[in-house]
Order: sequence, then structure tokens, then C-alpha cells
Amino acid sequence: MPPAIMENVIVVGAGGNLGPYIVEALHSANRFNISVLSRPSSTSSFPSYVNVLRSDYTESSLLQAFEGQDAVVSVVGGPAIADQRKLVDAAEKAGVKRFLPSEYGCNTNNEGTLRVVPLLRGKANTTAYLKEKASANPQFTWTSLITGPFFDRGLQTGFLGFNIADSTATIYDSGEQAGSVTNMSTIGMAIARILSKPEETANQYLYIASHTTSQNAILAAFEKVTGKKWTVHESTTGAAMQEGGEKISRGDLSGFGKLILAATYGKGCGNKFDTHQTLANGLLGLPEESLEGDIRDVVQGKKPKLP
Repeated sequence: MPPAIMENVIVVGAGGNLGPYIVEALHSANRFNISVLSRPSSTSSFPSYVNVLRSDYTESSLLQAFEGQDAVVSVVGGPAIADQRKLVDAAEKAGVKRFLPSEYGCNTNNEGTLRVVPLLRGKANTTAYLKEKASANPQFTWTSLITGPFFDRGLQTGFLGFNIADSTATIYDSGEQAGSVTNMSTIGMAIARILSKPEETANQYLYIASHTTSQNAILAAFEKVTGKKWTVHESTTGAAMQEGGEKISRGDLSGFGKLILAATYGKGCGNKFDTHQTLANGLLGLPEESLEGDIRDVVQGKKPKLP
């Protein structure tokens, strides 16, 4: 059985976009001793309350870093997502009790998503490996957190198809298909709550969402907040899939974003969590969030805001 209390938590990949929100949420919980794992060459900076451990990702250095840790939270990105087995192996060998793999996105527990975004199969494979490890060693547990795309950052950068600077939106298909999205601070809070409820959250996928909404609803909220009519460009998830696939086949990884949009806004990918899965918002005590309020905060530059 998982331990009643988890105190020592190490975050791997904390220097990326999501990492600071996780570190801040763990700190705000006021119950964790927080470490981050960083490569010797990294120039990332971290708050003074964080213990920075260096590793070249060899087994010996990982074992040294994971010794005495109750939980490992992986936030690695890029090619490292598909190469988390070394982290899992070292964590189990070091006696870590809980491993959270780098998920925090589309529903990789759905074959439709994996068909649309084959690059995400590395995430699914990591969780499958964790299941094997946990089955063989009951003291080693896992939680995979599915969140949909980052909502606040996706709006700020235009990734989700809404360009605040020139008040334009790209709407895919009818714009009525709902998908689940989550703010980065909410993801951080969810991770802290998962580690605060180890027994209730062990060995399962958990799904959270700040909003489960449609593109048309987001557009309407933008128009209300900005007080102007936006210009709409129409497209299809099929076209996004084709464009994304062609780019990736040429080695252009910018196509990955188009595939993520197709999985989020398209049908058959299980990314409307309140229909396809039971949301863990209640279990984790996550606050209700306002779609219009979040969009207003993004327009005013209040979100996303680094801790």
C-alpha cells in the first residue's frame, strides 16, 4: 500500500513551461520538501526553498538523486518524454513510492488520440511500463494526470487558434465540439493534491479540467471581454491532421501542434473528459473556474503568470 504521507518530492524537468507552477503549488501546500533534478549544464534558476540536485542521467546519478524521495514528478519534454524508463527504473530501485510521468495533455489513454498524434505513444508506453512495475512491486505506485492542453498559455500564445493581438480566430469544423483544457496553475495544484491523497490516487489515470468547452464558446467569451467582433477563419480538423502529418514527415516538429489541435477539437479522441471520463476535480478539491474570467485575465496579461 502507498504511504499515508509523502513529504519528499523531486521534480524532473522543472525548468520548462509547466515546472514552475508545479514547484510553486508544492511549496504553497506547506507539507513537502521540494527538490528539482537538473543537468549539470542547465542554466535554469529555481526558488531558494528548492534543493537543486544535479544529474547527468546515468543510473548512478539518478539513484543518488532519488534516494530518500517519496515521489518523482516528471515534467520532461521533447524526446525525453519517450525515454522515461530510465527514470522509472531508478525511482523504483531507489525506493520511491510514487511516480507521476510526464503527461499533462491530451488523453493518451485513448487509442483515437494516439492515432491522431502518434508522437504521444511514448507517454502511453511509459504508463504501461509503470503498470508493470507497480504490479511486480506493490510499494511502487503511479498516477498519470490527463489535463488537455494548457488553457491560459494556449490562449496567450495563440496555440489554441485565438490571436488576441489582431482579434482573429481559426475555428475547426463546426466549432461546437467540446474539449477539456486546464490552466497551468490548476495542474500544479492537482499534482500537490494527488501527493496529499496517495491512497485515493494510486495506480490510475486521473482527469482534470479547468473548462470543458467549445471553440465557439471561447470565441463568444473573447468577443464579450474585448467588446468587439472577431474575424473568423474556418478550417477542419482533417486539414490540421494533414498539415501536421506532412510537416512531421519532413522533420518539422511544428506540425505536432496541429495534431494536438486535431485531437483536442476533433471527435473520437476522448478529450471531452466530463463525458468520456470521470473528472477528478472533486476528489482533488480543485476550485471552479470561470471561462470568461480566465479569458479576461489572459487579455489583461494576468494569466499565465509565472509564480
